[in-house]
Amino acid sequence: MEMIFFVIVLLLSVIIHEYSHGIVAYAQGDPTAKFAGRLTLNPIPHIDLLGTIVIPLLLVLTKAGFLIGWAKPVPYNPYNLKNQRFGPALVGAAGPASNFLLALIFSIIIFFIPEQIDNLKIFLGIIVYVNVVLGVFNLFPIPPLDGSKVLFSLLPSSLINFQYFLERFGFLILIALILYGGKIIGYPIFLLVFIFLGQDLSIAVLDALLS
Repeated sequence: MEMIFFVIVLLLSVIIHEYSHGIVAYAQGDPTAKFAGRLTLNPIPHIDLLGTIVIPLLLVLTKAGFLIGWAKPVPYNPYNLKNQRFGPALVGAAGPASNFLLALIFSIIIFFIPEQIDNLKIFLGIIVYVNVVLGVFNLFPIPPLDGSKVLFSLLPSSLINFQYFLERFGFLILIALILYGGKIIGYPIFLLVFIFLGQDLSIAVLDALLS
């Protein structure tokens, strides 16, 4: 039951993540997402058959022990942005920021729930956990993750070759990070989860997802 809820939360969270990219780009003067029909919280335009449905379901059915998924990236044209220097960074940061905001909102709700209602706290804790994972992971400064857009906006022109290197080999670096960098990814995730939920509830949420 908890894993099915996890899937639903993951799908809704990645949709809000992508919508946030589009709405910030639109606020910055780029109507690309609007013209593409992506400035909506209706899940259907955001669904990626492979990343939103097939892979999450396969991982659940095979009890893989972990879950990943994604929605269609919201298109935007950086040349339409009012702020050419930092506009891409704002668009890139909007997705993770929406996830952290969701995590904060639900952690506050949990704080006001009586201690006796443990099951509800665990389900709301899953929402916090999913959004912390999405927020942290997407902030890594490796293309095509959102953190790379923030990094590239801050890099001086003298480091343009470094940017070209990351753009060329970013996907390979990302795969290596996923396969061999568990502690690098996991430490900030679990640190934030503990901050949002506290130690006892964090452990209860992880136990529920792994059982």
